[in-house]
Amino acid sequence: MVRARDKLTDLEIRNAKAGDKIRKLVDGKGLQLWIMPNGGKYWRYDYRHLGKRKLLALGTYPAVSLEKARVRVDEARSHVADDNDPSMIRKQKKAEAHLAADNTFGKIADQLVAKKKKDGLATVTISKMEWILGKLRPSLGPRPIASIRTPDVIQALKKEEKADNLETARRMRTVIGEVFRFAMQHGIVENDPSAATKGSIAIRKPKHHAAITDPKSYGELLRLVDDYADRQIITGSALQLMALLYPRPGELRQAAWDEFDLDNGTWEIPAARMKLRHPHVKPLSRQAVAILRRLHQITGPKGYVFPALGKSGRPMSENTMNLALRRMGIGSEKHSSHGFRASASTMLNASNLFSIDAIEHSLAHQDRDAVRRAYARGDAMTERQKMAQWWADHLDHLRGSSATNIVTLTKQKAS
Repeated sequence: MVRARDKLTDLEIRNAKAGDKIRKLVDGKGLQLWIMPNGGKYWRYDYRHLGKRKLLALGTYPAVSLEKARVRVDEARSHVADDNDPSMIRKQKKAEAHLAADNTFGKIADQLVAKKKKDGLATVTISKMEWILGKLRPSLGPRPIASIRTPDVIQALKKEEKADNLETARRMRTVIGEVFRFAMQHGIVENDPSAATKGSIAIRKPKHHAAITDPKSYGELLRLVDDYADRQIITGSALQLMALLYPRPGELRQAAWDEFDLDNGTWEIPAARMKLRHPHVKPLSRQAVAILRRLHQITGPKGYVFPALGKSGRPMSENTMNLALRRMGIGSEKHSSHGFRASASTMLNASNLFSIDAIEHSLAHQDRDAVRRAYARGDAMTERQKMAQWWADHLDHLRGSSATNIVTLTKQKAS
């Protein structure tokens, strides 16, 4: 039975004894203290909503003090005054809390990866994304995605920036944005905090990539690469293909076997790995196909064409080809793995045998002239196929020449 009287005191609550039945002590404004037969003391708010009498649990005493219970009653009364049911509001908040706990950044990221796999994206693309997400899981993975703000994203990016991993930080920002946009599409969040991080990370200044463009010197380089391939077939083959195909180093070292059609002589590089985010098809010469068939027996038929040493699930390191050049005695001031592009561009243009369109498309450069881009929409493939074979035959000629007084590539070859 509820006993009407003056407001409760903390002393009275502490001294209140249990009875055979539930005792209900009234404090006012609908606040009650229920004393159970087992001695437990429970706060309740007695109220009416839409003509129905209801009770709202406010916690137990002494965990919830008399003062705190009064504060909770005032909050509940304000909801009732606004024609809202505090019990329903509590259930909604509880459901939202459970939903937030389930919708962590890590779990949403897993759902996005699963979708990409279902969509049939290349294994290498998925692996790259999972590698980036692996770096994010310690900091952002366990957190409800709705709780992540722009400063949290910047903090994750700054960690890579401090380690001078600027390209990783850039890719990380892209992946975070993908996860948030996926969450937005499913109504889990309303905005993407990574969008406001633009400009927060340092931009690496473009640097000149050393390249050998003299044909005789280039022939000497090709012979050194061939000798190296006899001893280190995977890395050496990568360098041989860099000379034949002149892609960006990252495009080649992360290549997967499912991108190659050796019977038809093509290599389709997915958009995710291209600088301009457009898929790019490269015609393969007979020489390139022969190198790839030899490699297929070693690293095929699935996964990376150039796996990391002892780690088939990861691609060759970005420094591997440059280190190989250094071991051959090719100094960094003379030639780099990226320099194969400049070498090919220079000599192909000097040949005057092929159009600028064919050469630029082969290099996967984007023509700034919209008219020329529209004209060259076919990628000049027929001409590029002829050019690919001519270039491979020309390299055979350069490496097979017996020219004397070849320019010294380094002051001192590595031992």
